[in-house]
Amino acid sequence: MALYKHYGLLVIVSLMWMTGCSSPYVENSRIEEIAPVVFWSVDKGTEGKLKISTLVPPLIQEKKRLLSKEVDLLKQGGKEFNLIYYQELKQGQLRMLLINEELAKKGGIEKLINTILVDPDISMRVYVLIVRGDFDEYIKNQLTKQENQDYFLYRMLKHYEEHNQGEMSIVNIHQFMKMLYSPLKDPILPVFHSDKKNFNYVGTALFQRDKEVMVIQDMDDEIFQLLDNDHFLKVLAIPKLSISLGRVRSNVRMKLSRHYSSLSLHVGLNARIEEYQGDKNIQSEEQLEHLIHEIEVYLEEETSELLKSMQRLKVDPLEVGTHSLKPFSKELTEEQWLEYWRNMKIDVDFDIKIQPLINVER
Repeated sequence: MALYKHYGLLVIVSLMWMTGCSSPYVENSRIEEIAPVVFWSVDKGTEGKLKISTLVPPLIQEKKRLLSKEVDLLKQGGKEFNLIYYQELKQGQLRMLLINEELAKKGGIEKLINTILVDPDISMRVYVLIVRGDFDEYIKNQLTKQENQDYFLYRMLKHYEEHNQGEMSIVNIHQFMKMLYSPLKDPILPVFHSDKKNFNYVGTALFQRDKEVMVIQDMDDEIFQLLDNDHFLKVLAIPKLSISLGRVRSNVRMKLSRHYSSLSLHVGLNARIEEYQGDKNIQSEEQLEHLIHEIEVYLEEETSELLKSMQRLKVDPLEVGTHSLKPFSKELTEEQWLEYWRNMKIDVDFDIKIQPLINVER
């Protein structure tokens, strides 16, 4: 009988803890009263303020609309949105942070990103994008054509991240901060151009700390994808040589000299010719070899110029500095490495292997 009394007492205490001793500050999660936020767009406001925008994505059938507020602090924007919309906005479903390029060029976006990163309700897989132009104008215009444009943008980013096609640089918050705090790798972010009708990928922004210093695009960006990002391109078009290579895979090897005075960069490419509009007969082995040599020389020159630009700006997004790490030796500081990097002689060598023209699975 005493045993049953103990069990009864335990049940009573448990019920008291569940009902009376739990925290009185309970988050509201009733579906009919909340609206998940898919993106935050951050732009320059007036008098040094931030302009924060988001698309209200209600869970009931009603017309979507863009909310905007000028605030001093990012979290203040989330709070003030709740004062002008009848549903509580929840940042737990935040999937995209779009930062205007003018803010990125000024520097200081680390503070914005840190604010989101330390929020336990927000996923660490939030995509970070740099936007050139007026994103709010684009979203407003799209609302008349496609109300779920915010979700479609997220699905586009997710697609390119999952399939690793090297078409664009996709970076989430965790990756950006990891690069930012690494002493031997500088951060990158994708750049998109936005106007009233279009939202298009431009290229890859290179950062010194959290300040954008350079945007690489077109051929430079494709070379960057092969050197650092996915080491794969579905199509590498070279208009100057009237050729398109398909399913291009790269194997990159770097070797630093003993005193960091020179770098040997060897890039092996496996690809197939998918289109050729030039005047060579590529059925001829001799002429094909000559064409391959022209491609190698072209890519070597373009890559050398890209690396020289990085050296002038003292940025190292390719993590060349990690090759200076050796067992039982003192690690170089960031300042020491960038000084070596700026003055380093670089030798680039491409070696291209062309596959037969057959159907190939990746």
